[in-house]
Amino acid sequence: MNHWKKDHLGACSSEPLPVVIIGNGPSGICLSYLLSGYTPYLKPDTVHPHPLLQRKLAEAPGVSLLDQNLDYLSEGLEGRSQSPVALLFDALLRPDTDFGGNLESVLIWKHQKERAIPHLVLGRNPPGGAWHSIEGSMVTLSQGQWMGLPDLQVKDWMCRKRRGLRNSRATAGDIAQYYRDYVIKKGLSRNFLSGAVVTAVEWQVPEPTGSSPLFQVCGFHTAKDQSQEPFSLYTRNLVLATGTSDSRARLGIPGENLPFVHHQLSALEVAARAGTVTPNSDPVLIVGAGLSAADAVLFARHLGLPVIHAFRRPVDDPGLVFNQLPKMLYPEYHKVHQMMRECSILSPGPYEGYRSLPEHQLLLLQEDGQAVFCDPQGLHKGFGVSLVLVLIGSHPDLSFLPGAGTDLATDPTQPLSAKRNPIEVDPFTYQSTRQEGLYAVGPLAGDNFVRFVQGGALAVASSLQQKEATKPP
Repeated sequence: MNHWKKDHLGACSSEPLPVVIIGNGPSGICLSYLLSGYTPYLKPDTVHPHPLLQRKLAEAPGVSLLDQNLDYLSEGLEGRSQSPVALLFDALLRPDTDFGGNLESVLIWKHQKERAIPHLVLGRNPPGGAWHSIEGSMVTLSQGQWMGLPDLQVKDWMCRKRRGLRNSRATAGDIAQYYRDYVIKKGLSRNFLSGAVVTAVEWQVPEPTGSSPLFQVCGFHTAKDQSQEPFSLYTRNLVLATGTSDSRARLGIPGENLPFVHHQLSALEVAARAGTVTPNSDPVLIVGAGLSAADAVLFARHLGLPVIHAFRRPVDDPGLVFNQLPKMLYPEYHKVHQMMRECSILSPGPYEGYRSLPEHQLLLLQEDGQAVFCDPQGLHKGFGVSLVLVLIGSHPDLSFLPGAGTDLATDPTQPLSAKRNPIEVDPFTYQSTRQEGLYAVGPLAGDNFVRFVQGGALAVASSLQQKEATKPP
């Protein structure tokens, strides 16, 4: 650990940092890049294919994107995100990607050290966050090029690693390694502290009343020798970038805590390696109708394991993610969807070893391995299973915040949810509408794809740059 980190991570360091970022996934990495003095400018003589955006960009030649009015620039842009700044940054990094083009970014990056803002990025895992917890052979939902961060394209990195994209997509293992390499190649390592777990955050308004709030961040750091050292640091601006994969969603049924019941795909790999499940075992029960459940089905099939796949919705429900994915780009997921449709437990289909239970609700799991369901007619059915994977999504874990962060949500009366009830932020700064100096980026702010989380980082960096510019000497 370098001296700069030690100075701020002492058991009770009182010297406040300008910025602390909790979470070291793509959002935290991109924000660290921007706060390290890497500044985006429009390439000279470039022409953006979006006429209105091009006209606005031409009005401020030679002015950094961080110093321009993001509200004005993003007005009128449309795309696959609800965030105007996310659409803006994506349009500048990947000008015509939604139309099948491959135009290069219209931005150039200048490293201006005088613009750097000291900051610290805290994360449980190595840089890349939850990507290091995903089974490495799984293929990303998004195209590989959309997983990249500024000024280092995934395809260029993979060429240097002598690897290739699979159907224009990358494996989770490659992307996790790409994020680690990105932090090293861009010289950001000094700002990152891996193995850091935040346990409490409190904020207060220092004297005189009316001045900026001060946040105290407490937790512990696990060193290489596995010893744990507590830390307590202060910061004037706190950025929440933890994502949503910390707390797995649960069914809340009897037997869910039995030792053969798990809530993440990695448990299947462990069980297969240990010989706990084999092709001759009772079926593996997979509960869920999202992409994680589909990944589990594909993985179990790869291992030759028998599968029972249960889900509560009808197969043709338009809300199912399979009904929203292009078949040409995602053939393996559409194969799972086809199996779900054709291999009902009541009418065995052509896929040996796989049976689906559409519109079935799991009611009970018993110690003897019996799984009891309620079918669409209200009848109860039991099946013997060897292992259960409950893969029905995840929730952000903000237990370190007062009230677990509920007061920051768009609807404070409902649980915080990335898809349905994210943290309410200003769309052009990503600062909480309820707490000055507190920012949220990525899924916590409603941006659920790597391609678009970078716009949140741009908004935060622009806001913090403006704060630094107006700070009294």
